[in-house]
Amino acid sequence: MLNLVLFGPPGAGKGTQSQKLIDEYQLVHISTGDLFRAHISNQTELGQRVSKLIAEGELVPDSITIAMLEEEIDKNPDARGFIFDGFPRTVAQAEALDSFLESKGTDITGVIALDVNEEELTDRIAKRKAVSNRVDDDSEKLKKRIAEYFDKTIHVLPYYEKQGKLKKVDGIGEIGVIFEEIKGIIDGLKVSQSKG
Repeated sequence: MLNLVLFGPPGAGKGTQSQKLIDEYQLVHISTGDLFRAHISNQTELGQRVSKLIAEGELVPDSITIAMLEEEIDKNPDARGFIFDGFPRTVAQAEALDSFLESKGTDITGVIALDVNEEELTDRIAKRKAVSNRVDDDSEKLKKRIAEYFDKTIHVLPYYEKQGKLKKVDGIGEIGVIFEEIKGIIDGLKVSQSKG
């Protein structure tokens, strides 16, 4: 099973590369943002709890996020693998994901971090906003999300580095060229996985 975590700040190209990886390797895409929205709109028990927390300006606790994630994985027993987008954001979440996957007889195959500097991110998002006018591209919200990535989320990378699973890719350049580099990494991981 091929389980990937795609890391990178907002605007790094995670969405674009995720879609290409899903098509290439027939992976199930799990985005915590999408899960939250689906649970909220379907008024599930978890969705109602998330809705209440968000309305109160609280962060959604790991236990709820992980419960949603586990449910999503269980819904796809025949999956060839998963690509995790927007998760894990903390070391505690990474540990919880590891132990859950272990209970399913699998693990994270590799973690790919798209390296893009803040200047390039700001430039890309300004262009993206002009073209697609995404709600989450509001400059204040965005500064917050970029800051959160560099202040908090980036600290998850050493956790995977210690496991020998982290690969960094320069996220600046042609989309196709970046994808080929990521594909080369994944194909290498698959070879070592089959030997293991």
